[in-house]
Amino acid sequence: MAALQTSAPPAPSGQDRRTIVKRKRTVAQRFRSDWPLLLMTLPAMAQLAVFFYWPSAWNIIAFMDYSPHRPFWENPLVGFAWFERLFDNPYFLPALLNTLKYSFANLLFLFPLSIVLALVMHSVVSTKVRSVFQSVVYLPYFFSWVLVVTVFVQTLGSDGLVSNWLLGFGGERLTFTSNPDTFMFLAWLQWAWKDAGWGMIIFLAALASINPSLYEAAAVDGASRWRRMWHITLPGIRPVIVLLLILHIGGILSVGFEQYQLQRDAIGYQTTEVLDTFIYYRSVIGTEGPSFGTAAGLFKGVIGLILVLIANNVAHRLGEQGIYQKS
Repeated sequence: MAALQTSAPPAPSGQDRRTIVKRKRTVAQRFRSDWPLLLMTLPAMAQLAVFFYWPSAWNIIAFMDYSPHRPFWENPLVGFAWFERLFDNPYFLPALLNTLKYSFANLLFLFPLSIVLALVMHSVVSTKVRSVFQSVVYLPYFFSWVLVVTVFVQTLGSDGLVSNWLLGFGGERLTFTSNPDTFMFLAWLQWAWKDAGWGMIIFLAALASINPSLYEAAAVDGASRWRRMWHITLPGIRPVIVLLLILHIGGILSVGFEQYQLQRDAIGYQTTEVLDTFIYYRSVIGTEGPSFGTAAGLFKGVIGLILVLIANNVAHRLGEQGIYQKS
C-alpha cells in the first residue's frame, strides 16, 4: 500500500509564488500599478512621435515622383527608380567611401579614447582635480561645430596662432587646415576635442555602478592596479561598451554635416564629401528633388537597421544583452 503512494509535489517557494502571481496580473492591473512610470515616458514618446515616427511615414515619397507644387495624392509612383538613380550617380560611391572611412576612424580611435579618459578620471583620487578635469574635457561637447572649426583655424591655420609663432622664429606657415592629406588627422583632433568628453561621462556613470568592495577584496588578495582594472573595471563596464558600440555601428553612415560642410572650401569637396553633404548638394539645393534625398536617407536608415540587428545578434551569441534582451 505504501508502495502505491506517490510523493506530493513540493510546495512552491516564496519566489515562485511571487512569479505566479505576477504572471496572473492583467493589463489593467499592471496599468494601475505602473501608470506613474508610463506618465513619465509621455514627453519622450511625444518627441519620438513628432520628430521621428511622423517624418518617417513620409519616406514613401522615395518611391514617388514627388513635387511639393501639386497635391500629394497626384504624385505618381515610380517604384525604385530614385534608388537606381542614386546608385548610378557618379558622386555617390566616393561620398559613401569617405563616409565609411571617417566612421571607422571615429570608431577605432575616438571610442577607445573615451574609455581611456573615463578610466583615468576614475583613478583620480582628488575630488577637486577630478572636477576640473571633467569640466575641461566635457565642456567642448556643448560647442557648435562652427566654433570648433573656427578655433582650429585660428590656432592651426595658415594665419593662425601657431603659424605666426613659427614665422617669428623663421619658420613657415602651416597648411594643416587646408591640406587634404592631413584632413583625417585634423578631423580626429576635432572629434577628440569635441566628443570624447561625452563618451567619458557615459563610461564614468557605468564605472560608478561597480561595487567598491570588489576592488578592496582584490587589493587584499594582492592584485595590482592593472589586474584590478583588467578583471573588475573592464568587465564591469562591458555591457555599456557593447551597447554604445552597437549604436555606433548603426550610425556608421551618419558622420554629420556641419564639420565637413564648414571645411569643404578649404580642403576640397573630394576629401570632405560625405553622404550628408552629398544629399544636401544633390537634393536640397540641387536639381534632383526631395524624392532623391529621401531615397538616400532611406538607404542610410535601412543599412543602419541591418547593421544594428547583426551587431546585436553577435552580442547575444557572445553572451551580452545588447540593445535589447533576447527573449
